[in-house]
Amino acid sequence: MTDLSQHIQQLPLMDTHEHMRKEADYLENGPDVLRDLFENYVPADLIVAGATQDAVQKLLDSNDPDIEARWAGISTAWQHCQHTGYGEAVRLIAKQAYGIDEITSAAVIAAAERNHQLRQPGERLRILKEEGNLDHIQVDDFSWACLPDQSGLDFFLYDLSWWHFCNGEIQAEDLHKETGVNVIDLKSLRQGMEGLFDKYGACAISVKAQHAYNRSLLWQERSDADAERVLHKHLTGDELNEAERVCLGDWCWARGVELSIQHNLPFKIHTGYYAGYGGMPVERIKPGHLCGLLKQYPQARFVLMHIAYPYNDELTAIAKHYPNVYIDLCWAWSINPYAASDFVRRLIHSVPINKLLAFGGDTGWPNASVAYATQARSWLTRALQGEIDDGDLTEAQAIAVATRLMRGNQQDLFDLEGTRAAIHAASQA
Repeated sequence: MTDLSQHIQQLPLMDTHEHMRKEADYLENGPDVLRDLFENYVPADLIVAGATQDAVQKLLDSNDPDIEARWAGISTAWQHCQHTGYGEAVRLIAKQAYGIDEITSAAVIAAAERNHQLRQPGERLRILKEEGNLDHIQVDDFSWACLPDQSGLDFFLYDLSWWHFCNGEIQAEDLHKETGVNVIDLKSLRQGMEGLFDKYGACAISVKAQHAYNRSLLWQERSDADAERVLHKHLTGDELNEAERVCLGDWCWARGVELSIQHNLPFKIHTGYYAGYGGMPVERIKPGHLCGLLKQYPQARFVLMHIAYPYNDELTAIAKHYPNVYIDLCWAWSINPYAASDFVRRLIHSVPINKLLAFGGDTGWPNASVAYATQARSWLTRALQGEIDDGDLTEAQAIAVATRLMRGNQQDLFDLEGTRAAIHAASQA
């Protein structure tokens, strides 16, 4: 083991993006062994490889005790996709969590008791901290509420979701319940948004939107008058067409960015590749669509996620040009580890190194998060070792780069100390 690889393995990694299920969900509805292995991103690869939807649904049905039958429906497809980035992560879960070298029905059946042992109180946090060597994780649970998580106050930090707003979906009743504001016009909608940040902003680690799944990333400045007309139509119960939804979404998006500036919160945006299969209009997901927003709000700090795969080079150019843009490698290591490794090497020589965040697993269960972290460490090591082998970095320089990507940039970008202090204060209130 080289000094570089040892350093990357031993350094606690800051995880900037997960959809981690909460402690109660893990204990009460957590995954059996097959779900633990396969309920991440690999089902999409299985279906692309030829498995049926019914077979994948059966695979993930933990109410069915027939593990052999559940496995049989996807075993051929698994042979075709076990070497993809998603497949590599599954193999890592199997090896690290269950000691399985080759996934077979017999091996999975034998691992069932180990799965039961892992789903105990406190194990979720232990797996992530001790086995994953993670400093903390930043969780997008698709909600506004950023409440202290008693299962790990300093460890589980939450994003304030702006997804629905960016889609032009105004959840007026829910907003009233959270803030007491009755949304009747644009002024009261602003008040409701401000109320969310006043209530949850201090305990939030960032703001997050993944509306690229529902609309284009292209943003345009919208007038109050145009947004007011659309909002009135929406509040009266009329269905909005796509242009109207985008108009209202753009207006709400901008207000969220302005509030993120006021509350010193980075704004995370999903760019690039979709989870799932069979429905990705690639024209929506280009990071270049964001340039108007980036220019309009130079004081904001935008975190553009997933290296905008497959628009990697476009994102590199954006990060090189805009001081307020940061790139997150979250999920990219598993989408295409070779592309992510190449991206790191190219970025080192084109963009200031303080603009890149090394890891987010983008997963829901702890063993998957640990496996995705292992994958990231391995491919980051390969990328930086390649720089050493080619004579572009010394080993000491590569170690310094690794430290910055894994921890230093996160510490500079996110107010970890302030957020944790606010969480502790809120937990005692």
